[in-house]
Amino acid sequence: MAGSERLSVLLPTYNERDNLPLVVWLLVRTFTDSGIDFEIIIIDDGSPDGTQEVAQQLEKIYGSDKIVISLGISVFQLFLFPSGTAYIHGMKYATGNFIVIMDADLSHHVSCILFFLITPIVYRKQKEGNFDIVSGTRYKGNGGVYGWDLKRKLISRGANFLTQVLLRPGASDLTGSFRLYRKEVLQKLMEQCVSKGYVFQMEMIVRARQLGFTIGEVPISFVDRVYGESKLGGNEIVSFLKGLLTLFATT
Repeated sequence: MAGSERLSVLLPTYNERDNLPLVVWLLVRTFTDSGIDFEIIIIDDGSPDGTQEVAQQLEKIYGSDKIVISLGISVFQLFLFPSGTAYIHGMKYATGNFIVIMDADLSHHVSCILFFLITPIVYRKQKEGNFDIVSGTRYKGNGGVYGWDLKRKLISRGANFLTQVLLRPGASDLTGSFRLYRKEVLQKLMEQCVSKGYVFQMEMIVRARQLGFTIGEVPISFVDRVYGESKLGGNEIVSFLKGLLTLFATT
């Protein structure tokens, strides 16, 4: 990377004390080996399992210039609206000119073993096409999903099919949460987006298309979380459907 460029990773957490040390270690190793200037912004406030204490230990290990702990978001907001609210809060601390958003549950892998290569791959993709956004996709090329039961796969495929038919977004995976943005693009999109939770990711791509931003895609293998439980439930599915219909009616 050029000396003036920096990556800020926004890492929302809720009850991720077991996953957080490993995902941070993998990211630090990736960036260090690739010569990438970076910071990791851990967005957590009061996870009852002690995630925040783990984050503080990681800050001591790697340094406050590399590990930034974002506090102040309420537990209620972070649990119910894990995407939009957390990213908006984390952006206040970001100093990089490229922003990576991803999950802290070790679900974003490239063929599992090559997980630590994923961010350089996405960054190179951005450079190849000078894209405003680069999104990991489970539904293109050799991308895929591993560790999910049939029910969850059907829900994911069905949700993606509906979004493609109703919104015609120009991207193959709207609900994924591994993406790289130019900082100014992410800021602009956050000003436009009104959705929260899982619908937030979908609206970001739809609004990006409306505003004329360019989107590149990189196939990824999504692997179910290593520790902890998924936060996807019936309420989130209902919220997704309501959000999809709202976007269809307003975009």
